[in-house]
Amino acid sequence: MKPGEKPETPPARRLRKTKRAADVLGVPMDYGANRRGVDMGPTAFRLAGLIEKLSAEGIATRDLGDIALPRPKGRGKGKHNLPEILSICGEVAASVHGTMRRGRLPIVIGGDHSIAIGTLAGASRYFRERDLRMGTIWIDAHGDMNTPKTSPSGNIHGMPLAVSLGDGIPELVKLEGFQPKIEAARTALVGIRNLDEDERKNIARFGIHVYTMKDVDRRGMASVMDEAIHVTAQGADGVHVSFDMDVVDPITAPGVGTAVPGGLSYREAHLAMELIHDAGIMTSLEVVETNPFLDVENRTARLGVELILSALGKSIY
Repeated sequence: MKPGEKPETPPARRLRKTKRAADVLGVPMDYGANRRGVDMGPTAFRLAGLIEKLSAEGIATRDLGDIALPRPKGRGKGKHNLPEILSICGEVAASVHGTMRRGRLPIVIGGDHSIAIGTLAGASRYFRERDLRMGTIWIDAHGDMNTPKTSPSGNIHGMPLAVSLGDGIPELVKLEGFQPKIEAARTALVGIRNLDEDERKNIARFGIHVYTMKDVDRRGMASVMDEAIHVTAQGADGVHVSFDMDVVDPITAPGVGTAVPGGLSYREAHLAMELIHDAGIMTSLEVVETNPFLDVENRTARLGVELILSALGKSIY
């Protein structure tokens, strides 16, 4: 596909209207990171009115509350808090799977990005049981494609995409009893601007689609998202959307776990979610890495709530 060329819409059978019923699950976990605070993300989203605003948009919303967390004991490099993360991700997977079986949209609020291991496991199980295909749009400043062998920090929140593709800590890779959870050919990274060298090699080895901030700058957000939607939805029956708030420029979203300058603008972030809604492909959603301790007047959580509403069809007209 040539730069600037708009891809064809995937076949109609693969497009679904966004569900008008949703379950919100909070995962107040920061065990996958080395900085405290993102465990308060779910509380910040609720204080920003997530449940009430979803309901005001006509979405039948149930708040499932927060998953209870075991006390962390800590582990060595590459396996920091592994038993606790494994247990929590198992609960997330069960909840997401149950929500999708009930015909509702799971909205998972974190917490650090390692919770995606559970979200993707639950969503993938749902599709696998029905012999359906699932794509993944990963909107993030980082690739999250490290493994214990390549990670400079050993923090698991830098590994969830690699784990879900079948590479990394065996206990996490095998969660729910099957691997991989997602297909590289139907996976797109959007907004990337901070990769480790070995992480680049992992991404190249899998051949996933990558759209950096340079691509966004050169081509525009609409072109990038049109293509990301195309490659993830083509041949699929639904798409999981994982949105890390650090993809947004820290001037706009200061309260994030790992801030990186030069991110998406307010409008670019909204446009991404609006186009996902317009395509009718989203079957599960998570928003992660909001850190209220580093925020200003809950600005980042309020933006996160707005972005969720955009993904679910809120319009300015």
